[in-house]
Amino acid sequence: MAKIDVYQLRVYLRQISPMIWRRFLVRGDSTIADLHYTLQIAMSWTDYHLHQFRIRGKRYGISRIHGPTFRDRAQDVPLSRFQFRLHERFLYEYDFIDQWEHEIRVEEILPFDPTKIYPVCTGGSKAAPPEDCGGPGRFLALKHHYNEGYIFHRLLEMVDEGGLVADYWDEIHEFKYWLQVNRFDRREVNRRLQLYAAGDEEWRQL
Repeated sequence: MAKIDVYQLRVYLRQISPMIWRRFLVRGDSTIADLHYTLQIAMSWTDYHLHQFRIRGKRYGISRIHGPTFRDRAQDVPLSRFQFRLHERFLYEYDFIDQWEHEIRVEEILPFDPTKIYPVCTGGSKAAPPEDCGGPGRFLALKHHYNEGYIFHRLLEMVDEGGLVADYWDEIHEFKYWLQVNRFDRREVNRRLQLYAAGDEEWRQL
């Protein structure tokens, strides 16, 4: 049986401070397609938009209608093909309009542990931005706007207006995200990663 390495990867979103980041372990015999889905789960994205990896000057990804085409099928390219070096970096781009750029660094190369389920998230900080919010600059502006003080005063206005909760449901649901914007639920991410590893399509349900 061929030796299997495990890559410890750290990913962060460029142009955002404080930093939004994740750390996870992936098998070397998993594919570029697997890494794409792992990142979608780790960042709580929905896989709705186009994406691509840039590794050593070459583009990789899963081809979609009206999207870029790739010379190699992502499902056929194992990570072991790259023989990543320690501290090597590469880029994952998601949503070519909002332009979310994820920088990925190989932190460690570890031996495979047959008692563990891969991929697994081992750390992270802060919620990923909501999709279609306009990109890093717009996200930071929205985060500044939807501070706790603004949300508190807006809820008081809703009470004074005397409307039904249903009348404000979309706005209240949006407040829920901003009140938890600094929270990262690693347990939920790993629940979905385990579903993905088991081939259970329920992982797609946020």
